[in-house]
Formats: sequence, structure tokens, C-alpha cells
Amino acid sequence: MKSIDKSIVQGALNSFLNCDVYLHLETTNGAYAVHRQESNMTVGAYIRNGRICFERGVISGDGPYRVGLKMEIGWVYAEGLTDFEINQDDRLLLAGHDQDGRLAVALELSLSPFEL
Repeated sequence: MKSIDKSIVQGALNSFLNCDVYLHLETTNGAYAVHRQESNMTVGAYIRNGRICFERGVISGDGPYRVGLKMEIGWVYAEGLTDFEINQDDRLLLAGHDQDGRLAVALELSLSPFEL
């Protein structure tokens, strides 16, 4: 993965506008962040192959970045993104890694389902 280039990521988001796309979104401070001692509470969220259609996709911030996907009746939102990749299947992969390289958030979009 490379550090986020906002113009490339914005172009990739635009390529998915008004299409049925598959979403992978996960956040965690659990297994990837067991080094943290401030809290005993583990939190996380995970969805894979949620099918959505968004009419507006925006990347904002100066790093780490935020991405919002505006759907007809709501939003999908991820914050803390640092890296991206567009793979050979034209899948957009966005991730947020902490200062030690551990994954904290992932947002992925694809025209075809993700492997389980």
C-alpha cells in the first residue's frame, strides 16, 4: 500500500458513483491494538460484502483522512485512513494504520463480492 494521494483516491471514489458496489468496512482497537493499556474495553465493527449505492463520495482531511459515502438515505463514513491501493480488479482498498503499522480501520469498495 502507498500513502494516500487524495486526487487518486477521489478519482477512484468517483468511478463507483451510482453503481451497486460491495463494501468491506472494519474498525478495531482489539487484537490489532492489544498494546494499549488505557482501557480494558475492546470495540470494533465489521461488515463484508454489504451492497450499497452512493451518489457522492468524498475524501477530506490532511492526513489521516476521512471518507464519506453519501447514499440516498444515509452515510457510510470512515476516519483515520492513511494508505491506499487500487488492485488489478479495480478494487479500492483504504486502510488506517497506527504509528507502529497496526491496522485500525479498513474501507474497501469493489464491483464484485469480496472473498470470504
